[in-house]
Amino acid sequence: MALEVPLPSLQRWMQSVVVHPGAAGEALESEAAQAEVPASRLAEVILPSRTLTPVERVGIYHGMYLLRMEEALAGDYGALKHFLGDDAFFELVRGYVQAHPSQSYTLNRLGDHLPEYLCTAPGVPRREFCHDLARLELAVSQAFDAEETPCLGEAEIAAVAPGDWERGRLQPVAAFRLLSFRYPVNGYLDSVRNEDHDHHPRAKARDTWTAVYRRDYSVWRHDLTRPAHDLLADLAAGRPLGEAVSAALGRGGRRAPTQDELFRWFREWVSGGVFRSVEVPDAG
Repeated sequence: MALEVPLPSLQRWMQSVVVHPGAAGEALESEAAQAEVPASRLAEVILPSRTLTPVERVGIYHGMYLLRMEEALAGDYGALKHFLGDDAFFELVRGYVQAHPSQSYTLNRLGDHLPEYLCTAPGVPRREFCHDLARLELAVSQAFDAEETPCLGEAEIAAVAPGDWERGRLQPVAAFRLLSFRYPVNGYLDSVRNEDHDHHPRAKARDTWTAVYRRDYSVWRHDLTRPAHDLLADLAAGRPLGEAVSAALGRGGRRAPTQDELFRWFREWVSGGVFRSVEVPDAG
């Protein structure tokens, strides 16, 4: 009697086979696959073709799955792939999709856990540099896919009286990310995207800070100084402008910013589209 497999069971079987890390034959004999379709009865579910056995036909889909995952992750982590090389990146993907398999109809967010996976993945060279680089590329991907929110316009700016800006609280656009790194990964990402492979920044520890945001369907990345990062972090957290500026001036240090620098940065961020709104609480 021919084997009759309900559609839900057949779907579970196909998924378990396709995502299995071993060869196609091993995937068919896995516990999850055997629970739905016994390997000994495969030919009753998948017929042979003129040139391929049932195992070989299933193997096509099994092999293409990992290639598709690698293609999707390379789209978001192109600089990381360049640093690791094709073979090492493929092995990284192989382990990653086992730890974090795709759970959605879209692959847009497949790589959300890759930075944290790099912390423990076996055989990763310059692990801390790779972790920082992946964090930056994830931020770019997230900013690209974030909700579209209008940036602060001239009318909203003009509506705030000059004496009220000190109490103003700014809200960044949804597609905004602020990051600090131990390595110069933004420069490395620039060199990869510009195909300037002869001038990659060295993967040598050096603290850097970067703002990432989207405006007009383009994602922008800007390197920041430490004082600029700290001021922008305060503003993005909702600290009143006057307090944030006072705190920045009070931090001091060897490279304490001037008041002119602070307000120049602020004007650049507003005109660049970092903020979406400004709220001025009542004076009381």
